[in-house]
Amino acid sequence: MTKTGTETGTFGGLDSVVAAARTQAPGRGLPPVHLWNPAHCGDIDIVIRKDGLWFHEGSPIGREALVRLFSTVLRKDPDGFHLVTPVEKMRIRVEDAPFIAVRVDQVVGDDGRPVLRFVTNVGDTVDAGPDHAIRVETDAATGEPRPYLHVRRGLEALIARSVFYELAELADERLVDGEPTLGVESGGAWFAISPPGTSLA
Repeated sequence: MTKTGTETGTFGGLDSVVAAARTQAPGRGLPPVHLWNPAHCGDIDIVIRKDGLWFHEGSPIGREALVRLFSTVLRKDPDGFHLVTPVEKMRIRVEDAPFIAVRVDQVVGDDGRPVLRFVTNVGDTVDAGPDHAIRVETDAATGEPRPYLHVRRGLEALIARSVFYELAELADERLVDGEPTLGVESGGAWFAISPPGTSLA
């Protein structure tokens, strides 16, 4: 049986993406994709599904390390999501948010204030605060909350349901436009996680 690219680890035109991501040695941080301005090279058949799984040509990318590598060169532009290198930009499809927040811990920040520290499915660690806001939308079809965390430069993580339940346990009540509202504090900011009119009582 012929092996697919996802089984062998080869991705054709994505070799340059892998090479660009790997140029960042451990400890040097993320590649500066916001500084790169390559020509658009078209679409590539990669989909990040609602559950955070990455698919290439219909097959799941099973190598966690490869998904993490691709995530470091992901960028959101006005015309969509792209994998970006200094010389190429290839558009991919994202069904919802590109990442999933799979864990949260409440820690004490350097200033003594509480901080909600999230971990994503691709290994990012993000402290919620003014630059990393939490927002909650309501699913039009189900009426259920869909909470998100800003990770970096317009890229968000959908907060997993179990993690959102943990946030609800930490929530306090404040008045928003005169209405009691549930929310959480992190990094000196307070984020509503319920519609106005929701009370702890």
